[in-house]
Amino acid sequence: MKTVSFLLDHLETPLGRIALVADEDGRLRALGFAAGHPRMHRQLRRAPREGNAALTPASNPGGLTAALGAYFDGDLTAIDGLPVAASGTEFQQTVWRALREIPCGQTCSYGELARRIGRPAAVRAVGLANGANPVGIVVPCHRVIGSDGTLTGYGGGIERKRWLLEHEQRAGASIGAPRLSCAASFSGRV
Repeated sequence: MKTVSFLLDHLETPLGRIALVADEDGRLRALGFAAGHPRMHRQLRRAPREGNAALTPASNPGGLTAALGAYFDGDLTAIDGLPVAASGTEFQQTVWRALREIPCGQTCSYGELARRIGRPAAVRAVGLANGANPVGIVVPCHRVIGSDGTLTGYGGGIERKRWLLEHEQRAGASIGAPRLSCAASFSGRV
C-alpha cells in the first residue's frame, strides 16, 4: 500500500488546540481538537484509495490555519470558501455539502437536514454522516441540533458546540447579521 503525504499544522483557539491536516494541494482533509489527533490519523489511513498517511509538519498549509484563526477572531466568513477534500461515501459527501449550506449563526435539525437533501426518512443516517465529518467547524456539523432546539452530540463535546454556536451568534450580531432563522432554533439547552 502506498503512503500519501499530508501536511499537519496546529492552531491555539479559545476551545483548545486544533490540529488540521491538508493535502499537498492545500485542501483540508481533517480538522479536530488536538486531543483527537490519533483519531484523525486513523481516519486518514482508512480513507478510500489513499493508502497510509504520513503527516509532515507545515506552517499554514494553503492558508488554512490563517483562515481558521480569522474565524475564531470573529471573521465568520473566513472559512466559507476553504477547499475541502474529505474522504467519505457519496451519501456522507451529500450531507457534508448540505452542512456547508447552513448559514453561519443559524442552526438546523437532523430532520430538516434530511429533508434538504431529499431523504426525509434518513434522519438517523444523516446523524451518522454528521458524526463522521472529519472537518468539523469548516463543514459545520455543530450547527445541527435536535428538533426541539436542544444541543445533541458533537465529537468535540457539547460545551464546545455551545461555544461555537454562541461565537457565531455574537460575532454575527456585531456585524448586523440576522439571528437564527432555520426551522430549529438553538435554545442553549442540552
